[in-house]
Amino acid sequence: MQNRAGLLVLVVGPSGAGKDTLMEAARAALRGDPHTLFATREITRHAEAGGEAHVEVSVETFMARRDAGSYALHWGAHGLFYGIPRSIDAALAAGRVVVANVSRSVLSEAAARYRVRVLLITAPMEVLAARLLARGRESAEDVAARLRREVVVPEGLETVRVVNDRSVAEGVAAVVGALR
Repeated sequence: MQNRAGLLVLVVGPSGAGKDTLMEAARAALRGDPHTLFATREITRHAEAGGEAHVEVSVETFMARRDAGSYALHWGAHGLFYGIPRSIDAALAAGRVVVANVSRSVLSEAAARYRVRVLLITAPMEVLAARLLARGRESAEDVAARLRREVVVPEGLETVRVVNDRSVAEGVAAVVGALR
């Protein structure tokens, strides 16, 4: 997609929806597309911890960068800190589509500063539960608590919903369609 204002696509969804899987596959599918940039998050966790590829930073480094205004968006969750580098501003100013996996807690802030589209990746409750239990990282009680947390998108934001309950190829096709 090409436009003068650029578009920030904010990826959100519940744990177990397959966001990391679909985003990595979409990144591969759009590799070489000069109009799309996938933002790499800075996170205060070890790079080897799994999940998406990210830049590992210490808490001290994160706080210094946050205080210096180095992040376009930042938040804390589950004992970690996450930041989207301010460098996305140049890509957006150039009319590019920038894709960023974010917390739902920053949706309103992002919408106040950028032209945004929310990409809500989800799955049926039973699929989410099975995926989370299969990970083996949390107890059944913790999984149940996680599933009770609803992803709420503020009113008025353009939202594309992808239900990830089929093949990865079908999910990626839906994601790529939402990015174009």
